[in-house]
Amino acid sequence: MTTKTQVFHEDEVLHKLAHYLPSQAPLKDFVHHNTLHAFQDMSFHEALSNATTIFGYTTYLSLPEYHELYKQGKIQEEILNAVLEREKPLSEREGWKTRLLNELPTGVKFERISQFRECWKSRHSINLDKIVHPTLFQWAGSFLDQGVSIWSMPGQEGLIESIRLIENNSYRSYFRSKRTVELLNDPATTISQLLKLIVGSEKMFERYLFDMSFAHPGWSGMMAVLDENVSGLLDKRTVIFSDFIRLELLLELDTLWDKLGEGFTPIGSTCQDVDPDLFAPVVITPEFELCALWQEAYEWSYFDAVLLGLASKGSKTTVSPAMQAIFCIDDRESSLRTYLEREAHGVETFGTAGFFNVVCNFQPENSRFTTKVCPAPITPKHIIREEEATSRNRKESHFSKNTQGFFTGWLISQTLGFWSALKMVGSIFFPTKTASVVSSFDHMDPNAKLTIDFEGDVQDGCAVGFTEEEMLDATTGLLRAMGLVDNFAPLVYLVGHGASSVNNTYYAGYDCGACCGRAGSVNARVAANILNRDSIREGLKQRGITIPASTKFLGGLHDTTRDEVAFFDTDALDATQRKMHEANLVVFNKSLQKNAKERSRRFLLVNTKMDEKRLHQKVKRRSVSLFEPRPEWNHATNALCIVGKRSISENVFLDRRAFLQSYDAGIDPNGDLLKNILGAVTPVCGGINLEYYFSRVDNQRLGAGSKLPHNVMGLIGVVNGMEGDLRTGLPAQMVNIHDPLRLLMVVEHHPEVVLSVLNANPAIKDWYSKKWLVLAVIDPVSQELFVFNGASFEAFQPVTKELPIVGNLSDLVTSTDRNISVHLMTA
Repeated sequence: MTTKTQVFHEDEVLHKLAHYLPSQAPLKDFVHHNTLHAFQDMSFHEALSNATTIFGYTTYLSLPEYHELYKQGKIQEEILNAVLEREKPLSEREGWKTRLLNELPTGVKFERISQFRECWKSRHSINLDKIVHPTLFQWAGSFLDQGVSIWSMPGQEGLIESIRLIENNSYRSYFRSKRTVELLNDPATTISQLLKLIVGSEKMFERYLFDMSFAHPGWSGMMAVLDENVSGLLDKRTVIFSDFIRLELLLELDTLWDKLGEGFTPIGSTCQDVDPDLFAPVVITPEFELCALWQEAYEWSYFDAVLLGLASKGSKTTVSPAMQAIFCIDDRESSLRTYLEREAHGVETFGTAGFFNVVCNFQPENSRFTTKVCPAPITPKHIIREEEATSRNRKESHFSKNTQGFFTGWLISQTLGFWSALKMVGSIFFPTKTASVVSSFDHMDPNAKLTIDFEGDVQDGCAVGFTEEEMLDATTGLLRAMGLVDNFAPLVYLVGHGASSVNNTYYAGYDCGACCGRAGSVNARVAANILNRDSIREGLKQRGITIPASTKFLGGLHDTTRDEVAFFDTDALDATQRKMHEANLVVFNKSLQKNAKERSRRFLLVNTKMDEKRLHQKVKRRSVSLFEPRPEWNHATNALCIVGKRSISENVFLDRRAFLQSYDAGIDPNGDLLKNILGAVTPVCGGINLEYYFSRVDNQRLGAGSKLPHNVMGLIGVVNGMEGDLRTGLPAQMVNIHDPLRLLMVVEHHPEVVLSVLNANPAIKDWYSKKWLVLAVIDPVSQELFVFNGASFEAFQPVTKELPIVGNLSDLVTSTDRNISVHLMTA
């Protein structure tokens, strides 16, 4: 009887293949995700062992790196002993500790993937990758091109159809064999038929497809992603993953017929030693066990101090705030919040997802396309249009379509081109903002009108604007989730964020992840507009949220690269509010200067100890520098997510390492709001954390390597040089100061309530029960600490007994360019 592994089901195998391939979207929608999402049905350490054995990934730091961290004190002996006590029986602990401190890597590395590729080389002296990939990548890139190419490929109904049209209307064939052309033109040609000719044995088909596709996981993964989500393309194509697979098999078959003749023996017969089951059970080696123990000790050497600091609850929160500012939970905003709170009395800050519960697409004036400005998993049902945008009317002559004409292109290159070259050379020594700079403030014209109210207009199946009931639901959810239901300040700022950069292909990864890689300006402005309406406030009052008539909401945008802030619709302020706003701007500007100073300690060629105002100007110039590969460090230090009142973290210096989600357990005794919060922050913050983790420990295979040789391919992705596979993950310039730690999620609530929330959402619980993220709870009444063991919460007592205290943050942040340990801050 035929076993399951001997039967090839094309659709099932392609679905499985797409599941294991990288799921990175095109550059315009760069959204962080767990790189090893395909292994999330396993526990964390088991998954890392499997990923290494099967695909050859490096998933931990090396043993010498852990030894060095131990010598530096970043892995503490007391914590290492505690990990051994938790993980190993008493009789084995001393032996494991000896091995941990003395054993070095064996240097032997085995990976299952690519064995068929090696067979072609060793037994037939054929490098299929070298012969096939240049043609395959050129065709794939040309087919998906989003605006780099002057001419589009014919036939947008699929890659195979496009190649057929080119082949049948060309003077010469792109293939060496007429038989290949016949198979191309035959719509009945299946992947199974092609595999039969190349591989022979059906039980080897799945394994061969994995080997073939993982020889270029970037292009294969992109095709699989776009097959599932064609909205990833602005210039639409019909992307069919199976077309890409068939085309590569045809190119391989054409090469083999040319090199070996049409009667060649299928590879399955000559490479019978290849195990057809790529995913056969993996045995965890002792070296992996050592790495897992070191990693646990590394993480808990940091987490232990964090939990002690958060349990040392301060009492600095203002009773009657003079100003409130609501920021995105983004870890880059945590330091600015600290400086605002310390710069002036009566300042209260909150954190929430940076789309401010405004779920929509945004259409700039005169744009053919809409862009999503809400979390990636959500499908918006509304559009916000921009109208009467004055700045949209400005044009840059260098970007004129005339530059692509035969005569006008030559003329422009001899005139404007020469001047542009001089400007580019000058900008190296005197960086200035140019049309090539991606600015977060250009995402929306602050003087334009936005169509916020629904008046019956529908576009592409989406309502243009919101009904009043929808507005009321959105604002109720926004305020209740943060715990901001009373005690409103006279001015409440909703501050979205974005980033400015030049010559940076990863620009979308620097903007707001909650806005799908766009700036949060539209969302902040819309939310503020809605909250200022009398009818909405009346509706909120009926739902238990009373906002005083004297309170005014203002939308704003923080550029995290330049440390600048702008506010919208300030002309609606009355005289009293305007005066308060002007005073608040002074507080914002001083805080932004201090924030720039703290950030600058990570930057080369910047003297962090200079005057704050001068230093801030240097940071701004750095953001428009062509030769600067790091416009900012983005999430490079992320390690924490704190869900709770600001009071548990406002006196703890966490070195810009924490996502901060405001939450008040007192108004959510049953965890109904917490369920939604954890449902959002777990995959979002967890995805960011894990992509940074894996891009750091294996920057060549799970990351994108150095960005310096990267070139943009069709506005889809980046490749090294002029051709090659699409690079996935994050480049070295985004991760090389990152400490690869899993995210510690800290929730302020009673452990039994948090457990009930997890049990009600198994998909979210899996992140913690399988230890992809670490979960701790602070009881809001007793301040006791609990840690989730995968099934229940256990009481936790930190090994760390006391934390250093800091009064002058400026002295602390200028003392080192390394990550700073947890400190308690004095008032």
